[in-house]
Amino acid sequence: MNTKIAGRSRIKHDDLLSQQQGLLLKQSLPDNLGKGYSAIFQLDPDLSYIETHFQPNQDLAILTRVDQQEPRLVVTLGMQGQSRFVDMQGREILFKEGFTSISLFNASIGERQYQANNAMSQVRFSMSKAWLNRYLGENATERLINKNGMNLLAYKPISNAGLIATRQLLNYDVDSPVKHIFMHAQAMSILAAEMSHLWQDSQKSRLAFTQQDTAMAQAARTILLNEFKAPPSVAELAKRVGTNQFKLKQLFHHSFNTTPYGLLLEIRMKTAYRLLESGRCHIDVAANSVGYNHASNFSTAFRKYFGISPGNITKKNKS
Repeated sequence: MNTKIAGRSRIKHDDLLSQQQGLLLKQSLPDNLGKGYSAIFQLDPDLSYIETHFQPNQDLAILTRVDQQEPRLVVTLGMQGQSRFVDMQGREILFKEGFTSISLFNASIGERQYQANNAMSQVRFSMSKAWLNRYLGENATERLINKNGMNLLAYKPISNAGLIATRQLLNYDVDSPVKHIFMHAQAMSILAAEMSHLWQDSQKSRLAFTQQDTAMAQAARTILLNEFKAPPSVAELAKRVGTNQFKLKQLFHHSFNTTPYGLLLEIRMKTAYRLLESGRCHIDVAANSVGYNHASNFSTAFRKYFGISPGNITKKNKS
């Protein structure tokens, strides 16, 4: 049933169109609300992989109820666009492109909210307490799940390793007997990359940074966003924001979980991916647009970053 409150259409999770295909459960948006689906894979009894691609034609909220005897840890990687979950107490968790959210859900009633005409793609992994005990041990698990209700445990930029593994997972469409093995292996790689910072060395995690330090990191990031085609060196970048190279690298690790070069590469590759996916330019034009003088060097970097060649993106777009 579709209802409209305060300009936002609301449906229940059960109103999604469901289709079971072996180990895959596909849940699609009703045609009158736009296009998109969630594909739910049960990788093992305690680990679920959910791939969601939505583009509603109106502001949309999907009402959900989570009522579990034991909490589940959910790791969400925002690949495109954004959405949010809001519970009955008004608490919310934002899921945004380029960021990983690690959250804990027990008993919770709320809604997933999506923006009209905005494409949104996410990858989620849902793990039970038994799964966490098996792979992390009981002590580490208790540190994570000693809270009730809905809790956001971490919100950080997606790591380079996590992004590469996720791109490979999303682009693996070969129907073969080893597909399930591949998906499980990629899931474990992604989770290892995205959850590792939860157990940082205690001294490192206590490293103090001031508001001025945070402002310098954001200023450096803005410079790279604006000048990624012909970027300054790390030394020049540090000088422009008023610090030294060593301190700048510390700030980038703390604020963005990467290095200045790592962030620059991420900006270039994501920009190139969008250009190629849009079909507006050829590979050599995309290479030049993000600062590569030679298409061959760009193709090598692109393949290393995403696990697929830029040609795969243009072919996929044409098909």
